[in-house]
Amino acid sequence: MKPSTSTGTDEVAARILHAGVGGISESDVTLAEGFNAAIIGFNVRAHKEAAAAAKRNGIEIRSYNIIYDLVDDVKKAMSGLLAPSVRETMLGNATIMEIFKVSKVGSVAGCRVTDGVVERGANVRLIRDSVVVHEGKLSQLKRFKDDAREVVAGQECGMAFENYQDMKVGDVIECYRVETVQRSL
Repeated sequence: MKPSTSTGTDEVAARILHAGVGGISESDVTLAEGFNAAIIGFNVRAHKEAAAAAKRNGIEIRSYNIIYDLVDDVKKAMSGLLAPSVRETMLGNATIMEIFKVSKVGSVAGCRVTDGVVERGANVRLIRDSVVVHEGKLSQLKRFKDDAREVVAGQECGMAFENYQDMKVGDVIECYRVETVQRSL
């Protein structure tokens, strides 16, 4: 291998600063310290002085005898540096049929679920005339006067949103879930 080669993705890359044969020396530790890098050895060990210098300076030395273990550990380390991806899953839609004023709660939207399912605590978008006027969380979901965990298509329910009261008859409510997925190489 040539020194200063890179592998990885556009976001994360592993650079090889130096490659050589023989045991891990103090100069290898000094080089790693300058770049705040780890030292990876394959079928070699660190000299006694190099191990002491690495411990003193907080430089990690990893030794491997099986190449697949080395490759897997480097991939895991690089995967940990990738930003997680955010995936949005649509749950369902509802239409506001009527607005009720409830003491201690404020405005509650009387809705009919038009498709899918609406879940308490899910993320919601309030859409008026094909324009998103609010994005937030569904704070309350009621079926008749009882709290409901979810309401399916064709049923009616009452909904209240966190920190938002300006709902109107005819508004459409999109209910969705946001999932964070850790990416890997």
